[in-house]
Amino acid sequence: MDLSRRVFVTSAAALAVTGGLPVLPAAADTDRSRIPVGPGDSPAELVRKAAQVRPTARQITWQRLERTAFLHFGVNTFTGLEWGTGDEDPNVFQPAGLDTDQWARALSDGGFRLAILTVKHHDGFVLYPSRYTDHTVASSSWQGGHGDVLRSFAASMRRHGLKVGVYLSPADENQYLHGVYANGSARSARTIPTLMAGDGRSPSRFFTLDATDYGAHMLNTLYEVLTEYGPVDEVWFDGAQGHIPPDKVENYDWDSWYTLVRTLAPDASIAVTGPDVRWVGNEGGLARENEWSVIPVKENQYGRTDWALSYDTADEGSRAALVAARPKTDYLQWWPAECDVSIRDGWFYHADQQPKSVDELTEIYFGSVGRNAVLLLNVPPDTDGLLHDTDVVRLREFRERVDRELPEDVARSARRTVAEGRVTLDLGRELEVDRIRLAEDIRYGQQVEAFAVEVDADGTWSTVVTAGTVGASRILRLAQPVRARRWRVRVTAARGEVRLAGFALFRSASV
Repeated sequence: MDLSRRVFVTSAAALAVTGGLPVLPAAADTDRSRIPVGPGDSPAELVRKAAQVRPTARQITWQRLERTAFLHFGVNTFTGLEWGTGDEDPNVFQPAGLDTDQWARALSDGGFRLAILTVKHHDGFVLYPSRYTDHTVASSSWQGGHGDVLRSFAASMRRHGLKVGVYLSPADENQYLHGVYANGSARSARTIPTLMAGDGRSPSRFFTLDATDYGAHMLNTLYEVLTEYGPVDEVWFDGAQGHIPPDKVENYDWDSWYTLVRTLAPDASIAVTGPDVRWVGNEGGLARENEWSVIPVKENQYGRTDWALSYDTADEGSRAALVAARPKTDYLQWWPAECDVSIRDGWFYHADQQPKSVDELTEIYFGSVGRNAVLLLNVPPDTDGLLHDTDVVRLREFRERVDRELPEDVARSARRTVAEGRVTLDLGRELEVDRIRLAEDIRYGQQVEAFAVEVDADGTWSTVVTAGTVGASRILRLAQPVRARRWRVRVTAARGEVRLAGFALFRSASV
């Protein structure tokens, strides 16, 4: 490590973590989340720029969630499909026992802090009564055509202290069947919201945004969701195209969609086809061993943030990756990873599937939250409109297991000393440790490239474990407990000045 790369500790209070990230003051929302890259940038200049990239306050808030939930629910729940056709009879949607408070209680008990509802999946069926399509809950006899899953969901999540996220698939099989999706229409200025006959709304502001026919449909849908259902904390898009002929492609109006979201929900993170959060690149819930939040990106298709390297590249952000991506890179961007996975094999509920075991979920937790990412776990409601009892129990067992894996921080009251490139903890007496959690103060970027955790054994420091990146959260599990009084983390390679916000030690409880 270059000796000019010093290690700082943000504060003693910040270092006192108990299984979660430290509480840090809010950062000023000066946007340094992306820095332009030129073809002539040297490897050293690329590293210098990467060290200067900072997350927005919005991204810091998102990162602290750690565990978020997905709720795939819609006509597929009743047809048994994973990808609907768009011509479903809306009357198949009959969740007679819908209880979104039950969802919220189970998710809260499972340790989740935000839930995302599939307001519109690829089939185009909408879980609230929209003005812009008949393929909605209003066309079902459920609750006499007056049902509104989104309204119930949003109220329940807030009532139980969870943040609210919405997923609207860019793909739409129903709108394709109606000649709107992928109809070849040109982008032109559209007025949003587009008022309908008998609309009854008197918007204080209209937006003029470039869009295709379908892009305008999506903008109107977004406008309804973001103005009629209270504050939204995350807007989730994927990049799916509909099951349509290969010569028909809908070029999504990302720039206009992003603009509307930013204006109507300025605190909402836009994921994972969005500028705030990226897809980790698999649906197994696992981040890379060394997951960087600063990665090279390019802009595609009307402002879409895209990987300069492939989404499934094993290395997205190391020095070598920055150089390899340079010919295709427009920016180095703070674009942290979200790890999505379903508790069952499918994304929608299927009665013949069972939830993952506690051991499997625990491995996913350490492979996501423990590797500088946020876990997005899908828990699909069943045909009654409830989270299945088996899944509810599994969520609680999962939370209890994580609590046992990371109980009270034994270093909470330790004496800390900070020297060049290292932080030392004196526990006051020898204690056993088998879990180590580190966190950088990401307000100052992600800097650590390599580090070692060591213990003092009779006056000689010996290495317990080494690893690469830290970022917002790095959790290391030791195969066997190590007993020592003095522990230290020594940064061996970094891009810039390292500011640690967490160095916690745990002795896991019996599992």
